[in-house]
Amino acid sequence: MDALFGAIWALLHPVLATVDPLCGPVGVFNLFLSKSLLACGATGWGDEIAFGFYVTASLSVCTLPFGLLLGFFLALAKQSQEPYLRRAADIYITLFRGLPELLTLFIIYYGLQQALQSALAGMGYEGPVEINAFAAGMMALSVVFSSYCAEVLQSAFKAIPRGQYEGGYAVGLSRGKTMRLVVLPQLIRIALPGLGNLWMTLLKDTALVSIVGLSDIMRQTQIAARVSKQAFFFYGNACILYLFLAILSSIVFSWIERKAKQAEVRT
Repeated sequence: MDALFGAIWALLHPVLATVDPLCGPVGVFNLFLSKSLLACGATGWGDEIAFGFYVTASLSVCTLPFGLLLGFFLALAKQSQEPYLRRAADIYITLFRGLPELLTLFIIYYGLQQALQSALAGMGYEGPVEINAFAAGMMALSVVFSSYCAEVLQSAFKAIPRGQYEGGYAVGLSRGKTMRLVVLPQLIRIALPGLGNLWMTLLKDTALVSIVGLSDIMRQTQIAARVSKQAFFFYGNACILYLFLAILSSIVFSWIERKAKQAEVRT
């Protein structure tokens, strides 16, 4: 797993170094903070903080599709005619909404490693088993995000009149096409505000992965603050970076909502 992420980083690094908005040729740190502790290169902590910023953004973006997909299937399970599917979805949602996110991360990062180690030992493998911190963080945040996402999508499903399904069947659409062409567009439009709130929560929850050693914004900030003894400066900078991600996300979600409303008017 570490080798895979290393190969991906080796491919992306030359591109990111060129268009880097923080430490690139026209990056914020280079243009305005080159004489401060956030200077890029050997004289400051700019490169480390910038790397943590991209790890945080990447973790959030990678977690989102998995959490959405899993949450969608959980919402479908809760509507199923099969009692065991509804019960299984209820147990999953209650479990991961009830557990603290940090505990879920520890269970996956430490517990899963031990479980895999025991399972492989039973098959004769005696080597060490390690789970990549990025992958563990993505899995933990995905299961937590999906449990809340399922409730948002379930509410959106209930807001769609039953006649929409029946209308699709009446014109000869299969269940799959009815879901894809009739229900899903309405579902996304109704669920967008709730999903936007969950995305903001996901951005903040990424800070938890610093506990297991992933070099995100918080991890890099903690190291810089401890070494330089300038805690207020670096934690204030972390606040600005998280707020930047939140504001950018708000702009993107507002744009998506406007497009969804325009599509609704046209239809």
